[in-house]
Parts: sequence; C-alpha cells; structure tokens
Amino acid sequence: MNPRIASLEKMLDGPRDGALLRFSLGNEYLKEGQLEEAEICFKNAVDRDKHYSAAWKALGKTLLDAGKATEALATYETGIKVAEARGDIQAVKEMTVFAKRIRRALEAAS
Repeated sequence: MNPRIASLEKMLDGPRDGALLRFSLGNEYLKEGQLEEAEICFKNAVDRDKHYSAAWKALGKTLLDAGKATEALATYETGIKVAEARGDIQAVKEMTVFAKRIRRALEAAS
C-alpha cells in the first residue's frame, strides 16, 4: 500500500478527521487509479463541508473517470453553485468547462 494513503487512513475517525483529510486521501487514491475509494473520500469531503469547491471539482473528475458522466455533470453543476457562492472564480471557470464538455458528449451520444 502507498505509504501516504496508509498515513492518511490512520487519521480517519480521529480528531483531525474532516473534509480536508478526506479530500487529501481521495487525491491519493485518485493518483493510484483507485476510483471507487477516491469517490467515497470526495463524497465524504463534501458531506463534511458542502462549501468545499475543490472537493466538488475532484468528485466530478473522479465520477467522469469512472464512466459516470451524468452523475459527474450533476456534481459539477452543484460545484459551480458552491464555487460561485464562495467567490471561487477559478473553480467556477474550470467546472463550467468540464460540464460543457460532458453536456456535449451526452448530447452526441443520444
């Protein structure tokens, strides 16, 4: 097992457990190509902090990589609203581009 993942997993359910820890662990799983684990971590991150725009963006990417385009689109749409409310302009721009690409792909497929 990746030592970084093992280190982060040891902190789960402890005093430092929170959205950032779950986000960090999700990123490590994503680097390893472990999409199911990454998805769980990113969902936990946004459950713990609904305003965490970076976690919404990472969750959308993970879902898209896992072949869940419709769910990824819905996630990006939520993430865009969250990022707009926070004034996180860069995240809004990025997720808007990703959402447009997914919409086009879904339209082309139907």
